Amino acid sequence: MNILIINAGSSSLKYQLMDPESGVVSAKGLCERIGLDGRLTHKVPATDKKVEKDIPMPTHSEAIAATLDILVDPVDGVIKSVDEIDAVGHRVLHGGMEFFASCIIDDEVIAAIEKCIPLGPLHNPANLMGIRACQAVMPKTPQVAVFD
Repeated sequence: MNILIINAGSSSLKYQLMDPESGVVSAKGLCERIGLDGRLTHKVPATDKKVEKDIPMPTHSEAIAATLDILVDPVDGVIKSVDEIDAVGHRVLHGGMEFFASCIIDDEVIAAIEKCIPLGPLHNPANLMGIRACQAVMPKTPQVAVFD
């Protein structure tokens, strides 16, 4: 099983692809300087491989695309297709009084996260961009919100 974990911050996006049953992390990385010039650092722990690329990332959507591209890259990737990702977990800063536990993301959850933007003005919008970008590329893959 492969779970993609996304932590979208105000100008960065951290990710890990892991098997929750074994705890093995097959890849992890960081997209930084989102909104500026963009830089991707990708690591494969099993091989100590580290890849760094300068990639334009005007928004978190491009950061998600860069993440998915490197995960399936024929040389540097660890999976053949995004279809091998069984679920995506999104760290969400603030769920207000609405959320006290993780939940499957649907339209109602997105609306509630949007209402909480004043409680997390730097992170909730970025969290939502990461969620929407993943939903666009992987519409049938379950997306889960994990609240701080």
